[in-house]
Amino acid sequence: MTAFTLQLPPHLKLTDEEFEQIVAVNQELRLELTATGELVIISPTGGETGNRNFDLLGQPWFWNSQKNLGKAFDSSTGFKLPNGATRSPDASWVTMERWNTLTPQQRKKFLPLCPDFGVELVSETDDVEDTQAKIVEYLANGLQLGWLINPKDKVVIIYRPNQAPEILQSPTSLSGEDVLPGFILNLQPIFA
Repeated sequence: MTAFTLQLPPHLKLTDEEFEQIVAVNQELRLELTATGELVIISPTGGETGNRNFDLLGQPWFWNSQKNLGKAFDSSTGFKLPNGATRSPDASWVTMERWNTLTPQQRKKFLPLCPDFGVELVSETDDVEDTQAKIVEYLANGLQLGWLINPKDKVVIIYRPNQAPEILQSPTSLSGEDVLPGFILNLQPIFA
């Protein structure tokens, strides 16, 4: 997945409503808005990355459907972060407690919070440093557990608040730790 950044003039700041309108009339595009007001256009993924995303999404969805501890989201869900950015992790999850604080209207729009858990899956065309920067941004905005998964190199970087990132080479699984209690992600289909 390749991302292109469209620079907007400094005096032009999109409101939440304007950004939502741009997204609504460009449904074939996946768009994000950075905290500095840059519009990021993310291209569709190739078949292998799409299949890996599906494997990645299915596992937390199944766990969540059994535990019902929160709400799981796919890569098309926008989160309005406290720093003003609107981002879409490849997979994410919010506790039921935090979900229940949102009004019905807030739930229909970009969610005005940072997910508790988020994953970024590095595709063949992604810039790893840009993807790492997104996870660091989530962490700075309240993320409790983040995974950057790089299938090409079979590397996972785990991000936790107030800790140095943990780098794992060729792990077979990942634990949801106390953020996603009892969840284990099987990495074999994602690394295959």
